[in-house]
Amino acid sequence: MDKKLTLSLNQKIIEKAKVYANQNKTSLSKLIETYFNSLTINNVEENELETTNLVESLCGIITLPEDYDYKEAKAQYLIAKYK
Repeated sequence: MDKKLTLSLNQKIIEKAKVYANQNKTSLSKLIETYFNSLTINNVEENELETTNLVESLCGIITLPEDYDYKEAKAQYLIAKYK
């Protein structure tokens, strides 16, 4: 259920935000809601996150060496891909 919220903001910021929202084909309310959501999404408790059956079935399917550097592997893959 949506609720109303009253905010007091600088008029110039409101005008800029309206232009930004218009350029991105969204409403100012949706823009603010999305922003608030992005601020609070990292505060979700681990036990609140749901794991799909597919993800659970893939857990533990491979084992990597202790010294495996995924960043290096990704870099090598991208170098080879874009040669």
